Amino acid sequence: MSGSDDIAIIGMAQTPAYERYDNTEPTLLMTVVNQLLEGAGLDRSDVDFTIAGSCDYLSGMPFAFVANVDGVGAWPPVYESHVEMDGAWALFEAWLRLQLGDIDIALVLGSGKSSPTDARQVFPLQGDPYVTAPLGFDPVSYAGIQARALVEAGLATETDFADVAARSLVAGATNPNATRGDAGATASTLLGEPYFCSPLRRHDVSPKVDGAAGVLIARGDRARQLCDRPVWIRGIDHRIESHHPGLRDLTDSPSTRLAAERLAVTGAPVTVAELHVTHSHEEIILRRALGLDDATTVNPSGGPLCGDPVMSTGLVRIIEVARRIADGTADRGVGHASSGAALQQNLLCLLEGDG
Repeated sequence: MSGSDDIAIIGMAQTPAYERYDNTEPTLLMTVVNQLLEGAGLDRSDVDFTIAGSCDYLSGMPFAFVANVDGVGAWPPVYESHVEMDGAWALFEAWLRLQLGDIDIALVLGSGKSSPTDARQVFPLQGDPYVTAPLGFDPVSYAGIQARALVEAGLATETDFADVAARSLVAGATNPNATRGDAGATASTLLGEPYFCSPLRRHDVSPKVDGAAGVLIARGDRARQLCDRPVWIRGIDHRIESHHPGLRDLTDSPSTRLAAERLAVTGAPVTVAELHVTHSHEEIILRRALGLDDATTVNPSGGPLCGDPVMSTGLVRIIEVARRIADGTADRGVGHASSGAALQQNLLCLLEGDG
């Protein structure tokens, strides 16, 4: 076993964000797994623990996550787990699993095919089955209410939303994995677009796409053996708020703030942050909760507003931060993942290089 309890990301991979991927979800995963193992010089038998995050509801196939094991390689039998969540939560479980100290390497995956269904019809099922689910209250409608609350509280304007969207679209224009991008986007031109879910316009809402992503993580000395520039996971924290929107202040994110405090995010400069922003106004709420200033580059990849591969979007945020630390353009960053309507659940992953 390794001589250190530190855990690092030693490999990362993701597919493009496909508007419609016509092959199977296991094929998406196989692409990612092969890239990760080849990049680290490992065989499948070298991986001690495998865990994936996905959602059966998206494809409409019961126990679709079992079929996804074919994308990993189910024989010889693998030590495997699954979360019905974004791949960021799979990373959380793998990080905790490695801390037990009896294994060294874990493979973490997130995948989803949202093209076969309408996400606005599927995700109301996350709501309370007696009160909110029967209303068919979808995430975009929740987001419109949340954005309206920000405007009426004087905490943001539609121009602020357009500024976020324009910056994301410009960044997305140079991201090969994005499905949406516009190098010439400006807030003034975006404000001329019609409403989609007032006060949000279509560019304020992320495009749901198909895709997969994955990381390899390893403990201590093993990580240093396998990777020249390991990206160290200094902490992960996940907090949940009430799933009843009437019991929450939708203009704030106390769960994100608490997670940031527990991780001491503001204890040192944060060079880069990738936020799970599926609606433009959410960036404004998250920036405030995290205490980020203009010195922090937010969503340099364009973020989910340029491509939202459901069930791997949060893991991709962590990957985007890790890439920048690995290539030396950042030294300390935060990856954020969210689940549930109107930022109901929030996970933060604090990453650092060797310094």
